[in-house]
Amino acid sequence: MAEKTFFGRMKTLFSTNAVVRKVGPNKLKVVDVNKAQATNRLATNRLVDRYSKLHASTTQMSYNQYQNFQQQRINLFTDYESMDEDPIISSALDIYSDESTIKNEFGNVLSINCEDDDIQKVLHNLFYDVLNIEFNLWPWVRNMCKYGDFFLKLDITEKLGVTSAEPISTYEMLREEGTDPDNPEYVKFTHDIGAGGGQGPTAKREYENYEVAHFRLLSDSNFLPYGKSMLEGGRKVWKQLTLMEDAMMIHRIMRAPEKRIFKIDIGNIPPNEVDNHMQQVINKMKKVPYIDQNTGQYNLKFNMQNMLEDFYLPVRGGNQGTEIDTLSGMEFNGVEDIDYLKNKLFAGLKVPKAFLGYDETTEGKATLAAEDVRFARTIERIQRIIVSELTKIAIVHLYSQGYNDEKLVNFSLDLTTASTIYQQEKISLWSEKIRLADDIKSNKMLSEDWIYKNIFSLSDKEIDTEKQSIVDDLKQVWRKTQIEDEGTDPTKEPQQMSPDDDMEEDADNPVGRPPEGIKYGQQDHVNGSDPLGDKTRKRDIKNRDRSITHTYRESIRTLKKQKSMLSENNLIDDGSLK
Repeated sequence: MAEKTFFGRMKTLFSTNAVVRKVGPNKLKVVDVNKAQATNRLATNRLVDRYSKLHASTTQMSYNQYQNFQQQRINLFTDYESMDEDPIISSALDIYSDESTIKNEFGNVLSINCEDDDIQKVLHNLFYDVLNIEFNLWPWVRNMCKYGDFFLKLDITEKLGVTSAEPISTYEMLREEGTDPDNPEYVKFTHDIGAGGGQGPTAKREYENYEVAHFRLLSDSNFLPYGKSMLEGGRKVWKQLTLMEDAMMIHRIMRAPEKRIFKIDIGNIPPNEVDNHMQQVINKMKKVPYIDQNTGQYNLKFNMQNMLEDFYLPVRGGNQGTEIDTLSGMEFNGVEDIDYLKNKLFAGLKVPKAFLGYDETTEGKATLAAEDVRFARTIERIQRIIVSELTKIAIVHLYSQGYNDEKLVNFSLDLTTASTIYQQEKISLWSEKIRLADDIKSNKMLSEDWIYKNIFSLSDKEIDTEKQSIVDDLKQVWRKTQIEDEGTDPTKEPQQMSPDDDMEEDADNPVGRPPEGIKYGQQDHVNGSDPLGDKTRKRDIKNRDRSITHTYRESIRTLKKQKSMLSENNLIDDGSLK
């Protein structure tokens, strides 16, 4: 039975793995709203179980997604929170968001491409006025890169669409797949505040697939049905680096201070009194007398100017007397190990060192440009995830406003490319192709069809279309030249103008000589019996309309009658008209 309610139809629309619409003859538009093409649904449970085995203890024999798997995710999130406190990793997350949400040359974060102006205005209102992505997209991307997932609750109203969006903590959100045996593609979300350790009502709340926008980084199938954080690759290295840095700090604090060696001349003091003499000297040098004013007790306060690690050696005999030497502190030589771990951390984050201020190994602009291009590919992968979920939000909004035909999917969204060098390389590649094609054509080595097929990879139909487009472009060039040189548009019919340039042509009474009728086959034709048209003129006079008579006598009679009427009224003098 077909659903009649709005939310029932919405549930049916997003119950499958894709939204399919026909946008032309033998042409379909498919939007993979659940990203099912990037996952293997039949192996989802096995892969998730593998993830649980990787991160859970080996003593647990059974698998429970809610208790075991969710708990492992929370443990990972705890590590990510600690990693975010590190200045290098925090800066890397900021760079991910900055590079993914760059404005284009027109000042827009998101470009909306659509042939229908109405759809263009509706989507622009959705993203820039309702969702305010110019401000909100940056934290959305940062949280997605940090946790691997980001959940956005959509408030939907019939005939109005998406009216607002509320972020939900990744600690509290569960994605459930395969819960409906009749529909394996069915997806729903469960919001459980207690799952993340929060305080609130214990009742869980379920959301349909169309009510939640799930941004997830699908880079590792072991993390399905969730995404993998951008920090996961450097999590182990970050722990090792933290331990190494702590060891370095402890070593430098405890071992770095210099120590002093006190060689005290004991002279002729008996051996059994040497210890007492040394203790008196140590107490006098290391401690100062101190009397507590509250209790009145005598105390020896520690003198911070000296260190407990000093050495006191009794010396007897010789001419040296009392002597004080200095023992230098131990130096820490483990910086190379820290640099090694730091380089591994940069490799896991996929952020060039120069972007984070570590540019000591950057040699020239060429190396930096190459790193920028490689990093742009990483940002491009993040942007594809963002655009995919924003497309889902746009489909929900359009369907809520009543669009159900090909207009529902006949649009595209684009984020600005992060690297201008990346764009320049593409332009340079096209320039080289054009230069090669021009050289082949000028040398008359190969045909144009071969150039189109082998250099530009065009099909036969596309080649014919482009050739016709070139002809159309040449026509437009000739038209513009005619307008510029002669001031006339060759695509419009020429019109005869009156000698008076100030006179405007009337559409009902055009100026100039009226067009003549077709004379072919008639007697007044140039080859007919009456080329001068005399017979036709006499025929027209004979057949003229005689119902209207206007002679001189009738005109005089009418004027005299009007004169007599005016004379009676003393308006004019007699004799003015005879």
